Amino acid sequence: MAELLLDLCSEEIPAGMQKRAADDLQRLLEKALAPLNPRDVRLYWGPRHVSAVLEVDEQVPPRQQSERGPRENAPEKALNGFLRKHGVGKEALTLENGAWVLNRTLPAVSAAELIAAELPGLLWAFPWPKAMRWGTGSQFTWVRPLHHVACLLDGETVPFSLAREGDDAHGLRSGNRTEGHRFLAPGSFEITDARQWLAELEKRFVVPQATERARQITEGVAELARQAGAEVVPDEGLVQEVAGLVEYPKPLLGRIDDAFMDLPPEVMQVSMRVNQRYFALRDPNNKAAPAFAFVANQTFSDGGKLCIAGNERVLRARFSDARHFWNLDRKRRLADRVEDLGAVTFHARLGTQKARAERISALAGEIARAMGLSVGQIAQAERAGLLAKADLTTGMVGEFPELQGVMGGYYATHDGEDPEVAQAVSEHYQPRGQNDVPPTAPVAVAVALADRLDMLAGFFAIGETPSGSGDPYALRRSAITTLRLLRDNGLRLDLGALLKRAAQPYESLAAEDRKNALGELENFFAERLRVQLRAEGQRHDVLDATLAARRPGEARDSDSLFTHKLDGDLVRLLTRLQALAEMISTEDGKNLLAAYRRAANILRIENRKDGPHTGAPDPALFAQEEERALQDVLQQSLPALEQALASDDFTAAMKHLAPLRPVMDRFFEEVTVNAEDPELRRNRLRLLAAFRDSAQLVADFSKIEG
Repeated sequence: MAELLLDLCSEEIPAGMQKRAADDLQRLLEKALAPLNPRDVRLYWGPRHVSAVLEVDEQVPPRQQSERGPRENAPEKALNGFLRKHGVGKEALTLENGAWVLNRTLPAVSAAELIAAELPGLLWAFPWPKAMRWGTGSQFTWVRPLHHVACLLDGETVPFSLAREGDDAHGLRSGNRTEGHRFLAPGSFEITDARQWLAELEKRFVVPQATERARQITEGVAELARQAGAEVVPDEGLVQEVAGLVEYPKPLLGRIDDAFMDLPPEVMQVSMRVNQRYFALRDPNNKAAPAFAFVANQTFSDGGKLCIAGNERVLRARFSDARHFWNLDRKRRLADRVEDLGAVTFHARLGTQKARAERISALAGEIARAMGLSVGQIAQAERAGLLAKADLTTGMVGEFPELQGVMGGYYATHDGEDPEVAQAVSEHYQPRGQNDVPPTAPVAVAVALADRLDMLAGFFAIGETPSGSGDPYALRRSAITTLRLLRDNGLRLDLGALLKRAAQPYESLAAEDRKNALGELENFFAERLRVQLRAEGQRHDVLDATLAARRPGEARDSDSLFTHKLDGDLVRLLTRLQALAEMISTEDGKNLLAAYRRAANILRIENRKDGPHTGAPDPALFAQEEERALQDVLQQSLPALEQALASDDFTAAMKHLAPLRPVMDRFFEEVTVNAEDPELRRNRLRLLAAFRDSAQLVADFSKIEG
């Protein structure tokens, strides 16, 4: 066993590329050095280093190799080519099953030999998302100019060059040197092993572990905020980004001038984050605190006073720009900006943002009506839908697109719009991410749903649907957000009907394909729901079985979520799903499932012969007590089952199926379904079909696995 250290030291690597580069390095090393059984890989990444430390075998042992060549009757030219390829004569070959085979013993290969042979090609082909050339005369690329390739095996340098024929690769060769902090410890140092390398980096003001840098940033900024009587606004993404920008994190605290404290806190936070990578603070009342934190990449002899003053000066300039937009935008009413949206294209085939605002307004009113809101709230939803996109024409949103909606809410409040309207405009983009919460105010929910449904219906109407390789309009996220809005707010709405309403404005665009587009959209929602429930630990087969349930007398011809069996009431669907999952986890449920499968299999086979065997069974043809018992239980259970389903009492519905289990057990034990008498056989098959159809009112049990 030997320790391999590979440290790639370059100029500053973009923060977003470092973790991926380390993962790629591990993947490529494990593949290239597979004969050495690489293991116990430790990765390090930062602004200037991407490194790996791992254990490998000391050599690839001697091994037998067998390679099949041309067939015995192949042309002589093919055989000669095979011999030249392997540098052997014909005497080295043997005939096996009509083909020439080369069997030979390969000598042992030392770890150093294999590493030296594999790493140049690995580094030349390293998959940076963006790479650059530098200097002249070389085609070698790296994310930024590469200065050192330190490669040590048990403390000894593994020598290799990156030069290729006609390309010196900037003279890059492997060695045993790397660099510490660019300013606090300039110059290179010699490496002897991984432990010494890590210790020397620390001594030279480089924290090599990204997780440790993130911890120091989080704890250091939090402590400074605590000392100022405030707390940090959580922003894990910013912590990770800053950890990729600094090698030696030193958190510092600056002050915000009182003159800027009347700016919206979201404006202050976004301006600090986007432009300067500063951390926003808030006071115990959850309001913006007059301070900010930032992370320097070095220590200072004056404790950072000059650095803090410089950053405060930069922030004053940033906030002055924000103040300009804030004051200028409020000189025009938000409602007056709706007309300006006519000059903003939403999509070449879907019209302008003004047309979209009008569609959202009308759809939000329909949704509010379906939610049972008051006349006043319906009007508020329509008003908020019309104003929702108006802030796209403001200077503030032009500068900070992240503030879409938020600024519209502030401007609507300033204009004296109803508080519910302003809130809906502000919140209609929520949830913006997985960790964000959806709106709960009824008017805001209606507008948020209208926004998503209009987008989905429009893009599906013109065929701009997500593919396996991309989703440029984030339609998957829109669908998942729609499901969250309905689920989290417990809304008993028919999503299928809402989708049809959302698709109406696009009839001329989709022409005769609109129905197909709507069907695709419904199935798209069904698949998003499957994905969401699987992520929550739900069984996909139970969901499929629930979706495939049917009402009395209804033909089962599709697995669409909305069009055929179930309406689009997701709350109802999920309640039913939970009841079915609980039922099949019980012993009675498992046995009933087994009985259903047996009945369905018999019917499938016999229906191919002379089916379908439909219609009510004739009691006069019952020859055994078990047939009568099954018919009696079906007649007793079916009305109660249908009533429970109609009242959405799915737990009760499952219980009404339970009495069928022992009766079906006795039926299969005592009754021969394929009786010799044709009439008796057909009647028993109809009895099995009645059982199957009753069970399918709850779920299509054939879709349940296990």
